[in-house]
Amino acid sequence: MKKHLLLFSIAAILLTACKDKDKPVSEENPASQETSSRPTAPKAVGTPRILFIGNSHTEFFVSAPTIWGEICEANHQPMNIDQLVTMGVSIDEVYADHQKEADQNFAKIDKDGNYYDYIILQESTPVALAELDKYKENVKMMVEKIRKNSPDAAVYIYELMSPLPFADEEYKEYFDEIQKNAIEVAKTTKNAGLFRVGDAVNDAYNGKNGYNYLVANKDNLRFGESTLHLLNDGGYLQGALLFATIFNKKPMMPKELTLSTGTGDNDAMKKQEVSKAISNPKALEEIAFGNR
Repeated sequence: MKKHLLLFSIAAILLTACKDKDKPVSEENPASQETSSRPTAPKAVGTPRILFIGNSHTEFFVSAPTIWGEICEANHQPMNIDQLVTMGVSIDEVYADHQKEADQNFAKIDKDGNYYDYIILQESTPVALAELDKYKENVKMMVEKIRKNSPDAAVYIYELMSPLPFADEEYKEYFDEIQKNAIEVAKTTKNAGLFRVGDAVNDAYNGKNGYNYLVANKDNLRFGESTLHLLNDGGYLQGALLFATIFNKKPMMPKELTLSTGTGDNDAMKKQEVSKAISNPKALEEIAFGNR
């Protein structure tokens, strides 16, 4: 079967959503050029605080919050890290799953008037790809709750990736649509910008800065079936990108990071040497900085 069940459902919604699409995104006029806004974080008193909200794209084979914390530590950038993560669901379901914890945290106050300084909002693939109204509603709902005690928090909309393999003939169509929707959500959210994971991964697939995603004829960026998730190279790229996005400068990357030992049931995350676990760190760092 060429497509798995999830992709069949996504495709059905996508075909409906795209019927009246007037200006498809093109390589000559990439959607990433449509918005260059960078949200402004509040001036923190004490250690800033970041909140990750998402599903398995935030934490699965690799953990975006864990890698982020290790990169911040290596760069002498103190950071408190919170996360609300549930596998395989949309933002509204993440909130429902963690409502007690979320409401307790959203009720907390800070000396500078903002408990949270940075918010990373990662929507589920089906919603981000083909349910723009729900995407906007979910982000609006969550941002309104957070801003009761963090009114000036900088919000970053996590730009997802095409769920299809790079070699699939429909890869580009799915990527263009998910990119376009992320830009629209960022534009309609106050003090928000894009966390361009999709753009960065796409650049890596296309060989930017000499990166080759194929290792032993296997995708070294992502792995999966109905939806592909970031592997060590992808997680490294994502971590470097987040630092560059928030601080607008290249990070000093640690020599060791908590990365995946593999994709099997008995594999886990553990500290590993970057030089051994990442295929081309320098290329990935350059791609990350170019997508900040």
